[in-house]
Amino acid sequence: MSIPTVSRRRFQLGAAAVALSLLATGCGTSSSSNSNEEVTLRFAWWGNEYLNAQTEKVIDAFEAEHPNIKIESEPGEWASYWDKLATKTAANDAPDIIQMDQKYIAEYGGRGALLDLSRQEGIDTSKLDKEGLASGQYDGSQYGLSTGQNAYVIMANTKVFEAAKVPLPDDTKWTWDEFMETAAKISAAGDGKNYGAAYGSNEADLIIWLRQHGENLYSKDGKLDFDTATAASFWERLKEQRDSKASPPATVATEDAGAGLEESLFGTNRVGMAWWWTNQLGSLEATTGSSIKMLRAPSGDGSAAKNGMYYKPTMFWSASSRSKHPEAAATFINYLANSPEAGAILMTDRGVPTNAEIVDSITPSLKPADTTVVSFLKDIAPDVKEAPPVPPVGAGSVQNVIKRYTDEVLYDRLTPQAAAEAFKKEVEGMVAGAR
Repeated sequence: MSIPTVSRRRFQLGAAAVALSLLATGCGTSSSSNSNEEVTLRFAWWGNEYLNAQTEKVIDAFEAEHPNIKIESEPGEWASYWDKLATKTAANDAPDIIQMDQKYIAEYGGRGALLDLSRQEGIDTSKLDKEGLASGQYDGSQYGLSTGQNAYVIMANTKVFEAAKVPLPDDTKWTWDEFMETAAKISAAGDGKNYGAAYGSNEADLIIWLRQHGENLYSKDGKLDFDTATAASFWERLKEQRDSKASPPATVATEDAGAGLEESLFGTNRVGMAWWWTNQLGSLEATTGSSIKMLRAPSGDGSAAKNGMYYKPTMFWSASSRSKHPEAAATFINYLANSPEAGAILMTDRGVPTNAEIVDSITPSLKPADTTVVSFLKDIAPDVKEAPPVPPVGAGSVQNVIKRYTDEVLYDRLTPQAAAEAFKKEVEGMVAGAR
């Protein structure tokens, strides 16, 4: 799953939310009944140079097999992708095939902007993982097919651990206290230059914490599903990481949040542990020049079965409901999900494929980091619970809200309890306002 560069910039939904609110809920035109008619499809995705080249290669392979279908590429960058997509969608100019993220499946699907793939002939879902399929569903419709699965883990930089003379923890039974103690030891050895752990203020961080306490960020019916006291304990822990010097000062963390991987604390071997998705392992090793050890999430009592981890679709293949050629779009999406030729090109850079036959066919050709990830995802399977519900319409920018309240806590502008109460009220308003 090696991706040469990884951006850590956060995006704001901003104009995208306004543009999406203008969407009509009707679907577009239908394709011609002549499957051999020459058609052109626009395909939008976000990525970097490596992923762009890889995607162009799979497009070439598809066009060679389907000479009547031409694919026009619309690559983009994560930071600007969603604003551009929302603007185009509102202007009835959406790409035919869209690389989609789970936080926007309901945002777009629920507003009528995505095609229900379950109603499209030519898409075979029989070999796809059932949970992976469910992750792309909203309100009874299949708005996306998972490109592959990954998991949110702690990446431990062995070079930093060795320099601090701190042993790697046993992640099958470690607790949050042990996580804090390990990180504090690395920071102490770093003498103000290296730090033990990044904070972890991603949406997935909060989801895992809530799941460890028997709660969830959202319920299946799209409502908030947690107590403010539990959310407050999440920010209390982050504050404790700051106070114990297990993590950097707030000012350093803020600066680090805006850095690209190559300039970040983790990328420059200055932090021992940070939260990343498993598909980023290869990129992290290439950037740091260090061996990176993937660790399960800590838990309150050291039980791996209670650590709240889950499999998440890395991203999705979706189609615009306004596409003039839904039949051809379905053909391309089916190729991406089920073709051995496509699997051999895409490998695991967009997650470990949910088609087990594709995984088996590409395994002999995987790079060492990719093989490690496939093995890790299998190892944690006995303890992984059902994935959290799909975020509801209106929740697309919640990650930005979490980050903002994390800053408020770390800069002592809000107490953890006040942050939790304000966060819940704000997100409830976002979701209610989108209905």
